[in-house]
Amino acid sequence: MWEMQECTTFRLEVNLLRDDYHDGKRYVIGVIGDIPALLTFWEMFKDQSNDEVLKEIGVVAAALPGETVLPTAYDMDRSIPTYAGFKKMLDAHPEINMVIEATGRKALVYELRQYLPPSITLVERGAANFFINLLSSNKLWVACKVDLLHTQNMLKTIIDQMDEEILFLDKDGNVMDANQTVFRKTGKKKRQLVGKAYCEIFTTTEDPECSSRKDPVRETVRTGEPAESLTSVVDGTGRMLYYRIYTQPIMDEDGQINHVVAMRRDITQRTSMEQRLQQAEKLASVGELSTYMAHEIRNPLFTISGFANSLVRSESIDEKAREKLTIILKESKRLDDVLRNLMNFTRPTSAQVSEVDINQLITATMDVMSLPCTNQNVTATIDLDPDLAKVKANPDLIKQCLINLVKNSLEAMKDGGKLLVSSTMNTDYVHLTVEDTGHGIPADIRDQVFSPFFSTKGKGAGLGLAQIHKIVDEIGGAVDLISKEHMGTKVILHLPPLLAVAQEDESE
Repeated sequence: MWEMQECTTFRLEVNLLRDDYHDGKRYVIGVIGDIPALLTFWEMFKDQSNDEVLKEIGVVAAALPGETVLPTAYDMDRSIPTYAGFKKMLDAHPEINMVIEATGRKALVYELRQYLPPSITLVERGAANFFINLLSSNKLWVACKVDLLHTQNMLKTIIDQMDEEILFLDKDGNVMDANQTVFRKTGKKKRQLVGKAYCEIFTTTEDPECSSRKDPVRETVRTGEPAESLTSVVDGTGRMLYYRIYTQPIMDEDGQINHVVAMRRDITQRTSMEQRLQQAEKLASVGELSTYMAHEIRNPLFTISGFANSLVRSESIDEKAREKLTIILKESKRLDDVLRNLMNFTRPTSAQVSEVDINQLITATMDVMSLPCTNQNVTATIDLDPDLAKVKANPDLIKQCLINLVKNSLEAMKDGGKLLVSSTMNTDYVHLTVEDTGHGIPADIRDQVFSPFFSTKGKGAGLGLAQIHKIVDEIGGAVDLISKEHMGTKVILHLPPLLAVAQEDESE
């Protein structure tokens, strides 16, 4: 009864190992052993094997030397056939090219060595156990590999989803790899970036060696410490972008730098807010200064002008003295104009806000400015959106902004050119645009053009663009500057549209 149970158990176990016999298998195996030895072998083999191993191995038959083979062990559809001796097994299965001896009996091993032809490999019990343990190690390696791949994929997913551009560099600053953000923003493939100097990607192609700026990669390689730097780039539309570049060293097992990670973060929005805050601080300082100047300078200036004017009218003054007094009066008036403009600039705009038809304002203003444009050989064109909404602003101040912008464009086109004044709108703003083909604004002074007292003309107080920015900002709008050196300048005034609400609701 026990032998029947053992043999039946053996048949059920081998059913798990047998599929398609030896079709496509590299090793066609016959196993030799008594029932307990075979059961132990099947259990170990089943537990330690994996799918890749089983693709190479096919067990086609088993021999039970000295045992009576029970008919119930035969099932040609699902079971591996068993034989009373290994010779019968080999005669019935000439395809066998490997024999595993599972009993460990020395006499049987000796007999097998004498009988088996060179084409059949004999694997003794000790060797079989050794290879089964190798299968266990292989299984552990596969598990480690799967875990490593999972970690690698998770890390790559995190890096690729970051908004910052990340480059993996060698010690010389050449690109080895990058995250998907770099590929998306540059529009280039990996093969186009690998091997390039990181400066060609993170700064400008005109300065690939980072020679004219602080190089954080070189600093990190030199010190072994993280580094950072600020850089700016003019994009394809002529807008200025600001970036901060961070570098981090990657060490080997000996503590030596073998790679560098460089990350570029877009700080344009933050820089814009900082510049607006700095401008507000400047305006506050200018306001205090203008109050002091009004009391301390205008009063004596008024006295000087009064006496000079009185002397000019005096008959006792000769012609040369009169000319000098006229110069004093002229310069006093110019200084008074500067003080008045300065005080007007620092005061909040008190002009009344009303409905402004931007198209009518542009047409009327450009009729006035057409003569200066013609005299300077500038072709002026207007392009108006007929479906434009009205703007909530003061018409005189917006007209002042437009005149200042047109004058600036004429200053930039001394030898003639083209001037376009246009109006458009979107869901948020009405846009008044002045675009010229002048010399453009150099990148190194782009940050200063809206600052008070900054001017490249060598005359005036430098309050024109600053005044425009102040007027538009006070009505809830914004000013956008787009310029490329030697290719012209475009200034866009984003003006808030007049909402369709009742007057009493608006006043509330």
